Amino acid sequence: MERKNLWAPWRIKYIQGLNQEKNCFLCHNLENPQEDDKNLVLWRTPNCMVVLNFYPYNNGHLLIAPNRHIAELDQATDEEMLEMTKLIRESQKALSLAINPHGFNIGANIGRCAGAGLPGHLHFHIVPRWDGDTNFMHVCSDTDVISQSLTELFDLLKQISKENNLPKV
Repeated sequence: MERKNLWAPWRIKYIQGLNQEKNCFLCHNLENPQEDDKNLVLWRTPNCMVVLNFYPYNNGHLLIAPNRHIAELDQATDEEMLEMTKLIRESQKALSLAINPHGFNIGANIGRCAGAGLPGHLHFHIVPRWDGDTNFMHVCSDTDVISQSLTELFDLLKQISKENNLPKV
C-alpha cells in the first residue's frame, strides 16, 4: 500500500515556537497598525481587536482580544467585557454573511493547561462549524483541513464589514 502525506508546512512555525519565550503577537499587532492586512487584523475598536487566527481549527477562526495585555477575565474592565461580547456578536454576523456556517464554537482557553497557546493575553475564539465538518482527517490523524486561504477570507470579511457597517460597537 502506498503511503500518502498531507503537507501543512505553515504549521511548523507554530510547532517550533510552542516552548520558546516569545513576544505577544496580539500586542505586536496593536503596536503596528500599518501591518493590519499582513497580520490579518480585521477590526480595531477603542478597547479591543479582531484578528483571523494564523493557525485555525476551521475556516473563519477569529480571535477577539482586549487591547490591554491581561490574562484573566477578572482583570478586564466592564467596558472591555462589553466590547468583546459585542465583537463576538458582530464577528458571528460577518462570518455568517461571508461563509454561511451552520453553527459556531465560541469560547476562551484561560491558562496553558486549558489549551491557551497565548496564555498571557486574554482572547476569545470564534470557530465556524458546518454539519459534518469533523471528518476522517481529524478523527484519524488529528489533522484539520482548511478549505479557504486566510487572505481570501480576510479580503471577503473586510468587504462584508464595509458593506454592512460592521462592527457596530
